[in-house]
Amino acid sequence: MALFKSGNPALSEKKFTSTVLDNIVVNENGMTIKGTLNKFGFLFLMVLGTSFYSWKEFAEGGNVVPLILTGAIGGLIVAIVISFKKEWSPYLAPLYALLEGLFVGAISAMYNGAFGEKAPNIVINAVGLTFGVAIAMYLLYSFRIIKATEKFKSVIITATVGIAIFYVLVWVLRMFGFDNMPFLHEGSVFGIIFSLFVVTIAALNLILDFDMIEKGSEMGAPKYMEWYGAFGLMVTIVWLYIEILRLLSKISGRN
Repeated sequence: MALFKSGNPALSEKKFTSTVLDNIVVNENGMTIKGTLNKFGFLFLMVLGTSFYSWKEFAEGGNVVPLILTGAIGGLIVAIVISFKKEWSPYLAPLYALLEGLFVGAISAMYNGAFGEKAPNIVINAVGLTFGVAIAMYLLYSFRIIKATEKFKSVIITATVGIAIFYVLVWVLRMFGFDNMPFLHEGSVFGIIFSLFVVTIAALNLILDFDMIEKGSEMGAPKYMEWYGAFGLMVTIVWLYIEILRLLSKISGRN
């Protein structure tokens, strides 16, 4: 089952194969691509709902730091639980979406406020680019212009893990007062190149996610795995959006 490799830790070969082997189901009662996308749409609406709330809180002068921490830490905890208890995904995936909405909305509002003069449409542009990239990746995958080969998967997985480790190290160093990597925030040439690289890896993770969902559907994974697949897509989409927003802020900062 070497085909089941994804850079998204929420969508892995072990998750799907263990589910299928333990719960053999007939196709009409199993996971489908359409069902997964429908559930992703539902999660997206939930993200929008709480994003609007945290955005409104910031616009009214409220302190959104608690919302950011609640969304980020709470979302991480829920994501870890879902990864180990995939059968709980119909209940926890919506909770994850609500929490991520708090985080995304507050962060977006802060960027919008910080770049209101230089780039008044930074958030709208980030949203548009995120959807544009996601649709492009879906079409590239659907027409098999980009194929999720074993070599392709290995490269993207390695790059994704490397980025994750790097971000964790940066976070740990900041806790001890070390912040000697200005390219993560400033609009230097290297900083923009770094953000472009991360955005590219995040986008290519969508190819792996689409491939994983398609294979899960073909294998007849149980119906609740649609929620699990939708959750995995949401993880990647949120990551992609945040990285695009960061990239646009760097470019705007150079003006």
